[in-house]
Amino acid sequence: MGRSILDMGGCQSYSSSDEEDVSALKANYTNVSLFKVKSNSLHIVPSAAVKPYLKDHFLSRRITDLDLLTLSALPHGLDQQEWIATNTVSFFQHITLFFSTLSDSCSMTTCPAAKSSGNILYEWTDDQGKKLKCSAPIYIDYALSYIQEILTDERVFPTKAGSAFPSGFMFLIQKIFVMLFRTLAHLFSVHYQDAIAVELHPQLNTLFTHFITFSHTFRLLEPSETAPIDELIAVLTH
Repeated sequence: MGRSILDMGGCQSYSSSDEEDVSALKANYTNVSLFKVKSNSLHIVPSAAVKPYLKDHFLSRRITDLDLLTLSALPHGLDQQEWIATNTVSFFQHITLFFSTLSDSCSMTTCPAAKSSGNILYEWTDDQGKKLKCSAPIYIDYALSYIQEILTDERVFPTKAGSAFPSGFMFLIQKIFVMLFRTLAHLFSVHYQDAIAVELHPQLNTLFTHFITFSHTFRLLEPSETAPIDELIAVLTH
């Protein structure tokens, strides 16, 4: 029997970090395409206040001068749900590729907990409602597997002409954006220096700015969710 679309996805590997991944990531997000809830608890945990991702020398690097606010806006005559669905798939693909590229630096040894800035610890909630404390790679693996399951479900993301989106579509989109945000928040908070080492910080800066701009445009993330890295968001979107 198939699982409900609201069940948590299983563990699927997205790990890879060879030179082909780096080249693919640079190629995919350098060409910015024009067509592109609440779950799992937040907990305060002690951590250092070091924020290397706020260093101007690195944070100022971008890969495009396009106005991302204009890029995110709903094109005239296009259905809003279709536009949001298309961009959601694109963000998922790019964020998955980033995590794959940096996955050698994100292991159960280096990241025994899924953390973000602002002393935030992410916990996964399984389909029985049980909260699980897990390492960052396991948490992100759960999240990306769950998102992939939703994106490939014809009941949620229909591909046939004339098919309608379900009544709970926006709720699921918001849930997806929370998980994608937490993945990006972890990459910025813990692995930004790793991105610098392979010269992918301009792509990461641009991807995150586009993601946040789009989420603000369509109100897909609660302020309480993004608050831990508001300083970063303010700098990137000013």
